[in-house]
Amino acid sequence: MCRLLALMVRMGLHVSIAGGMEKSVARAEEKGCNVFQIFSSNPRSWKTKPLSEGDAENFAAHFKSSGLDLAVDHMPYLPNLASPKDDVYAKSVDALATELVRCKMLGIPFLVTHLGSHLGAGWETGLQRIVGAVDEAFSRADNDVILLLENTAGTKNSMGGSFQEVAAIINSLKAKQSRLGVCLDTCHLFAAGYELRTPEGLAQTLDQFKSNIKIEKLMLIHLNDCRGELGSHLDRHEHIGLGKIGEQGFRTILRNETVRGLPMILETPVDSRRDDLGNLNAARELASG
Repeated sequence: MCRLLALMVRMGLHVSIAGGMEKSVARAEEKGCNVFQIFSSNPRSWKTKPLSEGDAENFAAHFKSSGLDLAVDHMPYLPNLASPKDDVYAKSVDALATELVRCKMLGIPFLVTHLGSHLGAGWETGLQRIVGAVDEAFSRADNDVILLLENTAGTKNSMGGSFQEVAAIINSLKAKQSRLGVCLDTCHLFAAGYELRTPEGLAQTLDQFKSNIKIEKLMLIHLNDCRGELGSHLDRHEHIGLGKIGEQGFRTILRNETVRGLPMILETPVDSRRDDLGNLNAARELASG
């Protein structure tokens, strides 16, 4: 029964679109996912190959016939929505608008974005840049795709390292509330100083979330262990249960009713110790008890 319940948890991996967007669906199925995440374009380039209607329809058809529960898109690495540099900022806004349009074409409901770095220009300047970028991108891509703001590890100059910072961004976009949600990354949370390893600590963390942001805004979990200690601000993902959150920490996380009901995407390393499937199996094992 416990193993059956673990399989019912909506959990999956970030998978490649190499060879065609629709191939990501087959990869997710092969690895036993029921949810999955992709980059819809090259994550390390500003150049984006246009998405044809045929390719989008092909992906949507493969997804519909797969029985998978959810596909999520993630913004590329290069955009910085908080950048004080006008050239980078303009390209970042373009990239965000483009990805929102691509998501709609693909039938993907969620786009995850990092909030970027103000590069020393200050929090308030970074906030204004992010709010302006999101507002402009939403205007250019006027659809119902929900943009999920991902928390950070609180590294120097980063935006979104606390619930208060994420809330400030959401509250500054009041007219766009229906198009905004939150993705919480467990590695980033732990590195930022939020305790997750005990039922009491996790409950307190979720209470802090609720006191700043409506819990309904929490729509996705990035399930990753952390190489750094609690509050280290070290953004380094680790295999599930092998980092500082640890096996008992993930048992706590995966047994929490609020978290357990959300879709979860693993973004863990692949090395000689464990591959993607190994991490997915480890997470499901911990979810089962």
